[in-house]
Amino acid sequence: MSRQNKKRLKLGDIYEIPLPNGLNAYGRLYKEFTLAVYETICSDFKHLPPNDKYRFWVGVYKDLLQDGIWKIVDNIKFDKEEDAWAPPQCVVDAITGIGSIYYKGEMESCSYDECKDLEIVAAWDRNHLIDRIMGNDKWEQILKKPINPNK
Repeated sequence: MSRQNKKRLKLGDIYEIPLPNGLNAYGRLYKEFTLAVYETICSDFKHLPPNDKYRFWVGVYKDLLQDGIWKIVDNIKFDKEEDAWAPPQCVVDAITGIGSIYYKGEMESCSYDECKDLEIVAAWDRNHLIDRIMGNDKWEQILKKPINPNK
């Protein structure tokens, strides 16, 4: 896809993610190419409940949001810019295995208990995200969880 054909990213855009079962998942764009994936899987965006909760937030490659394969079906603006940040996530040090909290573009040290249950920071490709939505956690298993340095 040429530079001119790439779509401009807009926070709050709702992407329709076609699934192999013929239904669709939907994800809302947050800052830093993060999608909040809705719990409901359905055939059409109009069937998505207005107050649907998110299953998870996940970083995706920017080109997935711009190549036109995932249609933008709506935009739900954020009340304030602060709301466009995904919740805190965990970055695991590749050498020590110790986790840190990543939030709003900043990393900070934390205890094991503060980060053990957080989403692990990663950039997910299309097939990885679709597998996860469909219930296959093989890609999540590859991501290393933080170790407890006190054990």
